[in-house]
Amino acid sequence: MNSSAPAQRAAEVPATSNLRVSRFTALPSPSALAEELPLSAQVSAAVARGRDQVRAIMDGVDDRLLVIVGPCSIHDMTAGLEYARRLVSLAERHKEDLLIVMRTYFEKPRTTVGWKGLINDPGLDGGHDISAGLRMARAFLLKVGQLGMPVGTEFLEPISPQYTADLVSWGAIGARTTESQIHRQLVSGLSMPVGFKNGTDGDLQVALDACSAASAAQSFLGIDVQGRAALVATAGNQDTHLILRGGRQGPNYGTVNVGAASARLARAALNPRLIIDASHANSGKSHHRQAEVALEIGAQLEAGGAASQAVAGVMLESFLVGGAQKLDVCAVANGTAGLTYGQSVTDACMAWDVTVEVLDHLAGSSRTRRSTGVLEHLVAAHRKGHNARRLSQ
Repeated sequence: MNSSAPAQRAAEVPATSNLRVSRFTALPSPSALAEELPLSAQVSAAVARGRDQVRAIMDGVDDRLLVIVGPCSIHDMTAGLEYARRLVSLAERHKEDLLIVMRTYFEKPRTTVGWKGLINDPGLDGGHDISAGLRMARAFLLKVGQLGMPVGTEFLEPISPQYTADLVSWGAIGARTTESQIHRQLVSGLSMPVGFKNGTDGDLQVALDACSAASAAQSFLGIDVQGRAALVATAGNQDTHLILRGGRQGPNYGTVNVGAASARLARAALNPRLIIDASHANSGKSHHRQAEVALEIGAQLEAGGAASQAVAGVMLESFLVGGAQKLDVCAVANGTAGLTYGQSVTDACMAWDVTVEVLDHLAGSSRTRRSTGVLEHLVAAHRKGHNARRLSQ
């Protein structure tokens, strides 16, 4: 008998696994990173307060306007923190009329290829040191939380929320992923209010379906806080809502569009209040036009009617310096060296001085809307049903 036969047969079996994977790199577990960068009682309270305030606005209990504003993406922690400090003073100035949440996006979806955000490539050099990126993202959120500023982010990967979601007061699912079952399941277990954007083609139904799916209990594959593969069972997220971001056919922030969207939400037994993204297809991707869109939304608030009642919040892309700069990860050998400080490396953003003017205007529009008392008619029925669903959980 040939003793080498089994070994020979094994050698003849062709490899079929991971043929296109060049390497695996172990990451710290979510619990290890949380222990390294712990959530303090002060920051935890700020996060919880932010979630409660966002929820109250979306439910119509709080009549302020929610404004999610900040850089398209965080690529420079120093510039991002300077922006956060400036925003804190504006949030205090307008606290009676606006709830300002800082946009802190660390993951960027790509139509083809490009820089995928601070978590994926913190060095902006193609190094993809995700371990460092997760640390930087968590450290940044902690520092912003210490300022008392609630933050919002887009959840793009199903694993990264275990590392950062405890620091987030509001979440978003982007237009490219709203239709994804993975993201709908993810949202069903997230602890904060989450908005779904309409599809890139402008279709609202995918977002309405997403809100319905995410509000239900789900079971799916994920990881636990130890980083182990796990079956994740959720209770469902009752704090989902629609974000209007325009589509290929053009903007959808106008009075007619908003009123129609709110009516569709109500017919689907979903929250009839929504958020308008003043950027992306609603502005034609122009940061100059974005400011004009924000002012037009303010005029809708002041005018009253169905559109005024339906608008719970506005999303704005803003940074220290207006516009955007091109990032070539192959040409950047030393992080942000050679880049303009405080200017976006992804979508073009409004400049800081323009942001101040826009927020001043929106605060005035919020005051005017409050004086009309228009919110009660729209939200009363929804609030009754919404509270009943909460109690039944």
